[in-house]
Formats: sequence, structure tokens, C-alpha cells
Amino acid sequence: MSVANTRAVAAGPARVESIDVVRGAVMVLMALDHTRDFFGIPGQNPTDLSSATAALFLTRWITHFCAPVFFLLMGTGAFLAGQRRSRGQLSGFLLTRGAWLVFLDLVVLRCFSYQFNFDYRVTMLLVLWALGWALIALAAVVRLPIGAIAAIGAVMVAGHNLLDGVRSAHPLWRVLHAPGVVFASSGHVVFAAYTLVPWIGVTALGYTLGVVYTWPPARRRTFLLRTGAAMTAGFLVLRGLNVYGDPSPWAHQPTPFFTALSFLNTTKYPPSLAFLLMTLGPALVMLAFVERVPALGFGVLRVFGRVPLFYYMGHFTVLHALATIVCLVRYGAAHWMFESPDLAHYPFSPPPGWGFSLPIVYLAWATVVISVYPLCRWFAGVKARSRSAWLSYL
Repeated sequence: MSVANTRAVAAGPARVESIDVVRGAVMVLMALDHTRDFFGIPGQNPTDLSSATAALFLTRWITHFCAPVFFLLMGTGAFLAGQRRSRGQLSGFLLTRGAWLVFLDLVVLRCFSYQFNFDYRVTMLLVLWALGWALIALAAVVRLPIGAIAAIGAVMVAGHNLLDGVRSAHPLWRVLHAPGVVFASSGHVVFAAYTLVPWIGVTALGYTLGVVYTWPPARRRTFLLRTGAAMTAGFLVLRGLNVYGDPSPWAHQPTPFFTALSFLNTTKYPPSLAFLLMTLGPALVMLAFVERVPALGFGVLRVFGRVPLFYYMGHFTVLHALATIVCLVRYGAAHWMFESPDLAHYPFSPPPGWGFSLPIVYLAWATVVISVYPLCRWFAGVKARSRSAWLSYL
């Protein structure tokens, strides 16, 4: 990235291309995990090393980078957006955008993408829900000194595993720290999958990372590279000690390779300190790397990274629609794709015998990503040409 481009970012609406590229890359990976949800074999646990193959485990593991990077860079984007707003204006923007994301997750995506129904028998509080509340929390603290925001984020990320021993079925505890059922009555259930405390912490750290993007490029790249390497090394040490940082210790397996997989098998729900070090450390290194290489070849990723919410909504809808078509061709009916599942088979009730091998899952993944690219490219162009305020919410 040139010095001129960096100055433009600090001064106005220009975008940081390295952020768009890395965000686009994790969004493409995200679609792989969601494709596995729709097309994989129901009931398979990809992180259970007693039954999962190495290929299935690694297919799941590589997608672990998606959510942490997305929350981190959302915070960074909030800081950069604040460079052209007052603190009061930024707080109001984050508050309304956060509420919008919560609404999208609970209403629009729940009914038109995840499940294709309106019965609300099963409702999962997923990533947009957590992203929304993270923005709302950030709106409450943006007036604080940047050091205080960094401290809040660090304490949440590094310290929340101290609470792993707390056992409570209270709905608020489920929302904040321990995934579980928030509400269940008369055939309706609400389940919190993305708990808020650690994700709010990652977003706060991402906000403070935005300061680095006001520095000269060489200084910024050095910081990203050294900090990312230190976090990755911190993961290796912390995980090696096997004492703190993850509620599921690694264990020796029948082969050295599977022992290594156990070492990598950190906890995402909620994201443990080890999980976040494992994913965010390499992500910072990647941000530094992308700045040093020519932009040519990153065009597709850059497009996806410029329209993350549009991509998220679009790829889920296309994915569910593709599964519905495959179901109709295979079974002559597709009513399963419109029925609320039980929690073990979210996001749809699989037909008898449903599920495909990993090569088919990868083929479906490529089909979905290729399908949504023209729409994302079109919408990225619309956003680039227009200054309409409502576009910032998509």
C-alpha cells in the first residue's frame, strides 16, 4: 500500500485494501463451513478426533479463522469510520448499525436464509447477533481513551476463561459466556451459540488496532508482523503448558499427527484465549504480508471484503436454495428444507440418507462462492459510486 493511499484512509473515505483482502479471504473460508452444514453428513462432529477423519477436522479447523478476524476487523473499520465523524456521531452510527445487525440475524436471515420458515420453533443467536451487540458495546466506550478501550478488550479476551468453572443456566449467563438454551417453551427454543463477552473483547481490540492504520506503512507492517508472531508464539507456549486458556486440554493420541490435531483443537464456543491467539496471530501476519505484495491477484477477495454483510446474506440464501434444489432432484420433494430442525441438526431437518462426501461439499462450496461473486461485484460498484448513507448499513 502506498503512502498516499494510507494518508487518504486517515483523511477520508478511501479503503484499506489489505483489510478488504484479508476479510474477503476469511469470508470465502466461512462459506466452506456453512456449506458443510448444509451438504455434509448430519451428526458428524468434525472436532471429535475419536471419529473424525483428518480431512474433516482440517476442513473445520481452517474456518476457525473466520469469526475472530471478522470481529477484529469490524472493530478496526469502526475506528477508521470514526476518523471522519465526531465521537458522538460514531457512537450513534455504531449503535444503530449494531441494532440493525441484531434485527437482520433474528428476523431476515433467520426466516429467509437459515431456515426458510417463519415458525420460530428454533432460533439460534449467531454471528450477526454477536457482531451487532459488539458494535452496541463499542458505541458505549468510544469516548474513552484508546488505552482504556484496549485494556477492556484485553481483560475480556485474556481473562474470560477464568469463568469457565461457573455453572449456571441463567439466560443472561448463556448470552454472555456459556453457550446454551436461553428460552424454551411450547415447542419454541432460543439457543445462544455466539456468547458476547469474548467477542466484544475482540472487537474492542480491533478498534484499538485501527490506530496502527494511521501510522506510516513500514512502521505498521513491522508492528503487525511482530505482534502476530508474538501472539502465535504465545499460543504455542500457552497450549503447550495445558494449564490455562482453554477448557479442553489437548491429549496424546494414537499417532503423532492426531496428537498435533488435538493440540490445535481449541474451543470456539465460547472462543478461548488459546483459540483467539491461534487465529488472530496468523491473521495479523497475513495483514502485514498482503500489504507487501502487489494487489494484482487479490481482486476477487477484495470485492468480497468490500461488501461483507451483502456477501454474508447472499451466500447463505444461495446455499440454502442450492440445497433445496438438490433435495428436490434427489427425493422429488423438498419440504425438509423448510422445516425447523432440532438443535442437533440445525439449520434444517435433513431428509433420510442426506449428506455428501467432502469432495461434493467442496464442489458445492465453489459453486456458491462463484454464484455470489457477480452480485457482490455489482453491489461493490454501487457503494463506490454512491454516497447514500443507507448503503453503510449493507
